[in-house]
Amino acid sequence: MSLPAITFVVALTLSFAILIGFTGSAPSSKTVRRRLVMIQDSLRAQAVGAFGAELRERERTDHSSRLSAFLERFRFAKWLKLLLLHADSGMGVGGTVLASAGAAVASGAVSFYFFHVFLLSGALGIAAAAVPCVLLRFKRDRRTKAFNTALPDAIDLMTRSLRAGHAIGSSIEMVAEQLPQPLAFEFFQVFQQQRLGLQFRDALLQMGTRVPSRDLQFLITAILVQKETGGDLTEILDRASHVIRERVRIQGEVRTRTAQGRLTGWILGLHPITMLALVNLISPGYSSILFHDPIGQDLLFAGALLIVLGGIIIAKIVDIKV
Repeated sequence: MSLPAITFVVALTLSFAILIGFTGSAPSSKTVRRRLVMIQDSLRAQAVGAFGAELRERERTDHSSRLSAFLERFRFAKWLKLLLLHADSGMGVGGTVLASAGAAVASGAVSFYFFHVFLLSGALGIAAAAVPCVLLRFKRDRRTKAFNTALPDAIDLMTRSLRAGHAIGSSIEMVAEQLPQPLAFEFFQVFQQQRLGLQFRDALLQMGTRVPSRDLQFLITAILVQKETGGDLTEILDRASHVIRERVRIQGEVRTRTAQGRLTGWILGLHPITMLALVNLISPGYSSILFHDPIGQDLLFAGALLIVLGGIIIAKIVDIKV
């Protein structure tokens, strides 16, 4: 087997390994262990966010802990830690950086093997390096959406529990037992932290750190204000539930009305790439001059830049904040 063929097989194997590592689920025992460590660490350092304790346990058990310790001095490590926690990912900072580097090398090697254009290989390598972060953001958004969908039902359950005479801690326990994930686990964390001695305020604030939800921040603020100033908590929760439901309804209407714009953006962005691939599939070598001639390479670079710029503009237009 020739050296280019071996390089291609190794690069392809590495790409599949990276995708499997991000899509595969961690063993349940490992997940439970690091979540218990997070609860214990939160009692020792209440001022520190919960994401630091959980991710420190991940770093200790990860093979890339040395790389993670080195990356701690850079600012992006804190942002990446928060993204990993929000996405509920089992990877650490070092593992994510290694995955990005592996994806970049694999994509660059494969593209250079087929096109023999260094500039194109570099651009595809940079794009592949962003794939792990894109997958984490997608997982975070999906988890946050599931949390926000179940949050109004959780508030209603808490309201009924309080009216029946239960304490706020008991109502949180009922939410953890009866509602779906990931909301049930987050409320279970709050309940367990209270049982282990953490103050109710700190437990709520840590849940707000773990879940990037504006609806949850609104609920936490309402509960904490009621604790400090007094008032009818059940009435406050009823109003909070109503506001959150209306906000979710309006968001659904906005997404429906902007669906055409989003679809237009995807079509305009993918159409040139799809047509280029189809033309080369029907007539192999038809557009080879674009990849080997300097003017053709400049045109490809300009076209790719305009596609990205158009996609950003369309995304800004259809991104309506509610």
